[in-house]
Amino acid sequence: MADAKVIPFDEGERRSLRAGKAGVGDGGDAPVGEAGEAGESALERGLEFLRRRLTGAYEVDDFGFDRELTDEVLMPLLRPVFERYFRVDVRGIENVPAEGGALIVANHSGTLPWDGLMAQVAVRERHPAERRLRLLAADLVFQLPVVNELARKAGHTLACAEDAQELLERGELVGVMPEGFKGIGKPFAERYRLQRFGRGGFVATALRARVPIVPCSIVGAEEIHPMVGNARTVARLLGLPYFPLTPTFPWLGPLGAVPLPTKWTIEFGEPIETGDQPPEAAEDPMLMFQLTDQVRETIQHTLYKLLMARRSVFF
Repeated sequence: MADAKVIPFDEGERRSLRAGKAGVGDGGDAPVGEAGEAGESALERGLEFLRRRLTGAYEVDDFGFDRELTDEVLMPLLRPVFERYFRVDVRGIENVPAEGGALIVANHSGTLPWDGLMAQVAVRERHPAERRLRLLAADLVFQLPVVNELARKAGHTLACAEDAQELLERGELVGVMPEGFKGIGKPFAERYRLQRFGRGGFVATALRARVPIVPCSIVGAEEIHPMVGNARTVARLLGLPYFPLTPTFPWLGPLGAVPLPTKWTIEFGEPIETGDQPPEAAEDPMLMFQLTDQVRETIQHTLYKLLMARRSVFF
């Protein structure tokens, strides 16, 4: 297969196509002729997309991000999960900057990383500027066959300060979940209790890039795979940080990996500005501790607020 090459992607055309798809069926059934033309147009677009994939005539950046594949394949697959399965309610999206770099810091939970994917869809689908969230992922993600390639093509990169800072300085939105495996793999009994946020490395990165930090609180992910046990011996044998035991997994086999259809809320908090800090601020341990604690407490209090207002786990 030919190597991918850089080709300008017409964002306006993509948006108009999306708007056209959304309008089909409004106000009654479309005439047969129009439906046929729409079908032919979709077929032509599909064939053209396939041609570009086979010939390598598509754009990727130096992190491996494939915009076209993300917009035309991955997002359409995730959108129904976001809108119909988890029925995500997005709040505070106006707190995410319309342009320029920003660091989105969120809680992490749910045994499998659906929360990161739903945050990515939330930013893309609900933000007026249709921004893209580039997630920082653990080493394990890039060691797994297939998952490694999909993660890079979806815009994610290794959770290291160098990559994060470069993306932020390019004006990208970067997402990080500082709890890591301790958050996503915690027992169900500890749901919505934030784990340690590491040593504040994400704060240092934001300070160096001089970008705002946007706290993000996610409710609903904790219950999709209630982790009631951890088979540590199996985890060690497989080289995994944990091996979850839930009411459905591994007892139901692959079906046990299907998440429960909980009702989600994702709330983006007010940005914490870092641009007014001096260049040497990233080397100040007390300031990093203070900002890390501020972000963590903001997310924790927001989680409690959302939980108090929630009517049901599923509705």
